[in-house]
Amino acid sequence: MTTCDVPIERAAPLIGGQFTRLLVMVLGSGLSMYLLTSVVPLYLAAHGSGGIGPGLATGAMMLSAVAVELLVPRMLAHWGYRVVLALGLVLMGAPALVLLTTSSLPVVVLVCVVRGAGLAINVVAAVALIAELAPAHRRGEALGVYGVVVGVPAVVGLPLGVYLTNVIGFNALFAIAAVVALASLTLTTGIPSHTSTEETHIKVLGGLRGSGLLMPALVFAAVTLAAGVSITFLPLAVGNHSLAATALLLQAVTAPGARWLAGRYSDRLGPARLLPVALTLSALGAAGFILISHPLAILTGATLFGLGFGAAQNLTLTLMYNRAPTSRYNQVSALWNLAYDGGWALGALAFGAVLAGTTYPVAFALTAAVVAVAIIPTVVAKNTQ
Repeated sequence: MTTCDVPIERAAPLIGGQFTRLLVMVLGSGLSMYLLTSVVPLYLAAHGSGGIGPGLATGAMMLSAVAVELLVPRMLAHWGYRVVLALGLVLMGAPALVLLTTSSLPVVVLVCVVRGAGLAINVVAAVALIAELAPAHRRGEALGVYGVVVGVPAVVGLPLGVYLTNVIGFNALFAIAAVVALASLTLTTGIPSHTSTEETHIKVLGGLRGSGLLMPALVFAAVTLAAGVSITFLPLAVGNHSLAATALLLQAVTAPGARWLAGRYSDRLGPARLLPVALTLSALGAAGFILISHPLAILTGATLFGLGFGAAQNLTLTLMYNRAPTSRYNQVSALWNLAYDGGWALGALAFGAVLAGTTYPVAFALTAAVVAVAIIPTVVAKNTQ
């Protein structure tokens, strides 16, 4: 280790200096992302690209994230946390400034692709670093704290971004999103510059047979599939924008708290014992959307799904880390985030394809069925422990 390296704090309290810096950095990156998540489609629609434009921009960002997540473990192994996290912040913030100069659809899509790369880098590197910073016996709680913090930008940024477009305009909002991410670069000085990952364990999809990582990743992908469906299609299915916004807000608000609580109790009871409960809540919540003409069912479904989705985030990730050696933490983080973004994208694409030949209630029922089927391997795994 050189004199400029910052050692990882292993004996410090759960939320020490490095952990705090990382959490604030996550807030900045996440807020930059969510401020523009719903605004970029509005920007395109306002400038004549309202047909294919909004979906293309969002899809480009998520597919870019999926692709780059496969590369992040190798990047961390070569360059370390400090450099990689700084790169992620630059890729998230700087491209937003390009939107000040043009509304051209190809350029906007390219901006989304670059920001998707920044998103992938930040989430994979942040989760892997938290797993290293936290004591093994409190890892679930640490990931729960991270889950609460990473959920705040979604709750605040999505509605705030849409609101600010009518107050300060698109250009000012693009500038704010850029500054929020780039200002977080000042926090990277206290981030460790090295990782515990070995060169032999940097392939995201390598060595999965017998590792115990594949089941929780696939189960989580089933839940994120339903999340992608609800975020993308619930407003269209309900028709009532106020009801849809309230439902999505309930889903966003309940998820971070459930993620934190799942972390607290998983350290005591074990994540495998709680995972079937999380999947059951997710399936029931997704089933609530079948009754699209009943507001109470929609709101109840959104609340239940938010609880299950938040808990599943923590429990699957904790279970994967518990089953992996320290040298594979970067692989675990990348694989989990791949399941997150890949499931999200697949859900939106598949639901749209199914919807072409059926109705919203049937498509939502099929979505709930996918989540329900995912309960089976979690119960089997729990009973064979």
